[in-house]
Parts: sequence; C-alpha cells; structure tokens
Amino acid sequence: MTFCERARSVILISEANTIFNSLNSFLYFHLISVKILVILLCFCHFCYVLLFLFQHFFFFFILVCDPADVISTVEFNQTGEFLATGDKGGRVVIFQREPQGEYNVYSTFQSHEPEFDYLKSLEIEERINKIRWLPLHNPAHFLLATNDKTIKLWKVSERDKRAEGYNLRDEEGRLKDLSTVTTLQVPVLRPMDLLVEASPRRVFANAHAYHINSISVNSDCETYLSADDLRINLWNLNITDRSFNIVDLKPENMEDLSEVITVAEFHPHHCHLLAFSSSTGTTRLCDMRASALCDQHAKLFEEAVDPSHRSFFSEIVSSVSDVKFSHSGRYLLTRDYLAVKVWDLNMENKPVETYQVHDYLRTKLCSLYESDCIFDKFECAWNGTDSVIMTGAYNNYFRMFDRASLRDVTLEASREVCKRRAVLQPRRVCVGKKQKETDVSVDSLDFRKKILHTAWHPKENIIAIAASNNLYIFQDRLTPNGHHNTPEIQSAPPKWQTQPNPPTY
Repeated sequence: MTFCERARSVILISEANTIFNSLNSFLYFHLISVKILVILLCFCHFCYVLLFLFQHFFFFFILVCDPADVISTVEFNQTGEFLATGDKGGRVVIFQREPQGEYNVYSTFQSHEPEFDYLKSLEIEERINKIRWLPLHNPAHFLLATNDKTIKLWKVSERDKRAEGYNLRDEEGRLKDLSTVTTLQVPVLRPMDLLVEASPRRVFANAHAYHINSISVNSDCETYLSADDLRINLWNLNITDRSFNIVDLKPENMEDLSEVITVAEFHPHHCHLLAFSSSTGTTRLCDMRASALCDQHAKLFEEAVDPSHRSFFSEIVSSVSDVKFSHSGRYLLTRDYLAVKVWDLNMENKPVETYQVHDYLRTKLCSLYESDCIFDKFECAWNGTDSVIMTGAYNNYFRMFDRASLRDVTLEASREVCKRRAVLQPRRVCVGKKQKETDVSVDSLDFRKKILHTAWHPKENIIAIAASNNLYIFQDRLTPNGHHNTPEIQSAPPKWQTQPNPPTY
C-alpha cells in the first residue's frame, strides 16, 4: 500500500469516526431530551391530577364537613307543622310539612353573627344553642333562638300582597315633590308571589356572664327562662332590658364551686314550676310560689349510688345532659351519659324506670375520656302519648324504648343505609363474638359519628334526627294488619338541600 492510499484510508477512518461520534452524540442528547420530555409530561399530568383532586375533594370537604353546617338544635312547633333547625353557623332553617306529608324548606335566615366581647377579650360564637317555638296566636310564627350570650325573638310571616298607589311616594318608594301632588288616591293591595319574611322583634342581651345552655317558654305565654352554668333568669317577652334572677349557684369563692347547671325546663302546664339539673346528676324541682329566689328547691331527684361502685368517671357519666317533662306533666325524663331515667314527680328517691342506652361503653370510659367524647351531651324526647322514649348514641345510632312492653330498638341514621321510602333495619351492638352478620362490634363503633339532637312530632309518630350536617326525618309505617312497624324514612335530604339523595363526587 502506497503512502497516498494509506493516508486516504486514515482520512476515511477519521471521517467515519467523526460521523459515528456525531451520531452517537446526537442520539445521546436525543435520548436525554426524550427523558426530560417524558418527565415533564409526567409532572404536568401529576399536577393536573393533583389540581383535580384538590378542587373536587376540597369542595366535597367544604360541602360535607364544614363545621358551620353542623346542626346544633332541632325543634318541632306545637302543631308539628313546622320544624326548625339551628346550626353552628348561626343559621335557622324552618321546614314546613306539605299536604302529602313531606317536609320542605319554608324559610332560611341568619339569626346570629360572631361577636367579640372587648371587655373580657372573649369571642362569642354564632352557634345556635337552642330554639323554642312560642304558642301560635295569629298567622305569624314566633320563635326564640339563642347563642352563648344573646337571645333573639324572631317573627316569621307570609306576605302575598303589596300596597300600591301611595300619594306621597312614587313606585320606587322615593318621596314626591309636594307641589306635584294635585289629587288624592286610595292605596290598593295588589297580589304578588308568596314571600316568607323573618324579622327580629326582640333582642335579649347582657344578662348572662356564662354560656347559655337552655331556654324554655312558660305555659303562661308571657315569660320564659334562660339558664347558663350558674344562673337562671326569668324574662318577660315584652321587656328586653332587664330580667329577674331566680336561681344563683355561684359561690362567693369560686374555689368552692361543686356543680354547674346543665339544663332547665318549665313545667308544661303549671307556670310556677320549673326543673333544672346539674353536673352532679341531681334534678331539682322549684316552685316560684314559695320564694322569689328558687335557690331552695321544692324537690330533689337523686338516685343513691353504692360507694363501692364509684370510680373516677362516676360523676362525669352521671351528669344530666337533658331534662324533659312528659306531655301530661306527671313525669320527668333525664338523660345522662349512659342511660335515660323516668322520674315520677311524687317520688324523689329513685327513678321509676331506667333504660341503658349504651352500657357496653363502660369498659371504654378511659379512652372516651381521653378523646373528650365522655363530655358529649345527648338529648332525649317523648312521643306524643308519653309511651315511647327516644335518644341518640354513637355510630349514628339512636335508641327507642317502649315503656309498656319494655322492648327497645336500635336504628341507624346515615347516608349509607337511608334510602328514600326505605324501612330501617334494627341494629345490634355486641361486646363479644358476633351472632349475626348485621351485628356491629363495640370495637368498630365510630365515635365521631354521633346523634346528639333529636325531636319527636307532638301528635304523630314522626321524628327528626340530626347527624352532623344531615337532617333525617322518619315516620312510623303501619302494616296491613294495623300494627306499628319500624320507622320508615319519609324524607332524608342532606342539610339545606331538598333532593332525596346526597350528591356524589
């Protein structure tokens, strides 16, 4: 091989190496670019999915779990035609029963707003603690609603006509120039679309130093009481600037404080009788005829406890969370943490009936104390004939006790099991081994799901159950042979909505 041929071969090999290296570099950078592009695409897809989940689940969280939507009180009026609910956001929603039997939204209004006490540096929540209807005397409806400090009297009325043809005002309500008024005309009423108005008529404030836990309208329809942790005040419905203190448990030295007032209630027929319970498990019956200041009770309802059975939790679980007079006025119904008790007003030393609500929780009091669930305040209710008692429990369960047959039933109010017009199936909580597939172990109970607020229609077997931000309304269904069956769902929309089933996301 000559020198020229050898040089030509070297040049060709060099050019081939250059081309190969260039191709290799091109492929290398191309692969890196593809990898970067794939990573960017994956990152963009991940961001899109994350944004999608954030939007939907955040909206779902706001819709379902917003604390302001949690129902804090439920109350039927005296006829049962209207049902009022209050929530932690200070709103009152009124439902009206339609001719076909279902309850639909009648009116919604903001009753209370959050406030701040600058003197005590205390924030006052807008949460509605209690709602009480006043007896019906005219087409308008009146109700009392209270938060921790302020009680308001609301008037709810209908308007289907408007006045037209004023002499001194134009159609938009502005004053006319008097020089232009040359004739007089008689104003007339014109029909308009039905409008439901809610307006505050009275504001009762600045009378309680502690949080209000109860209000109760007297049978004289002129007065009502309001109770906080240490005092009970008597109000006249027409006087807002002063009240009369009838019970005062505040000691001179707060270190000597041994009990607080948990609930107070007027007798349904005798305007001079009232009952209030305390954190020690006692219920006092007071007679305002005996003394203007009812610190000295007329009767004391207290069940003796065996000292050998006392424990650290005895006083906590014995605290009375609700008191209800029977419709006849003969009996008192009290609810503590574990049981409901029926007291005869003529027998103070022990209850005539005791029903265990969830006695299976006695072994879990320590964990319930650590999670503060042991301080939950459950309400109770009578049916219209005082023959059945109802109260709430955990896991969205509620209990019913038949006083005549001594039978009881546990039912569940939740979106999972409640379908429109579906018959509720009884539930059973077992401590040991399950006997049926439908049984629920006590260890699997969800203590975040609880039914604290219940109400019973005053005349019919219709009940209202508040579970978190959901309102369930049930009615008793008759079997073909005329006997009562388990309560049937009559209308179970989510709170503030009218559709029969909750939306899904």
